[in-house]
Amino acid sequence: MEKACLECGEKIVGRTDKKFCSDYCRNSYNNNLNKDSKNMVRNVNNLLRKNYRILQELNPDGKIKLPKSRLAAKGFNFDYVTSTYTTKAGKTYYFVYDQGYLPLEGEFFALVKRI
Repeated sequence: MEKACLECGEKIVGRTDKKFCSDYCRNSYNNNLNKDSKNMVRNVNNLLRKNYRILQELNPDGKIKLPKSRLAAKGFNFDYVTSTYTTKAGKTYYFVYDQGYLPLEGEFFALVKRI
């Protein structure tokens, strides 16, 4: 029984359980199969990474207070965080991995680093 490559349709030579004629075809097939979901995940990860770099750059010492405009000027996207933490007093901290921020009154934010 002659099998054809799932990606290009070429004749497969070798093991009986082979599905692809080459590594190129195998990679191409799997990349095409997962393209849509990978793009969405890649875009979200890029946004999280950018937010993390911004928080890390603006908060080198682990705690600082600054206006929202400084975060916005760097391109910080407030819609993308990895977790939240609500204190007993009801204040909610937003975290991007170990870097976080707390919205304060008057368009200010407290940047913190979780230890």
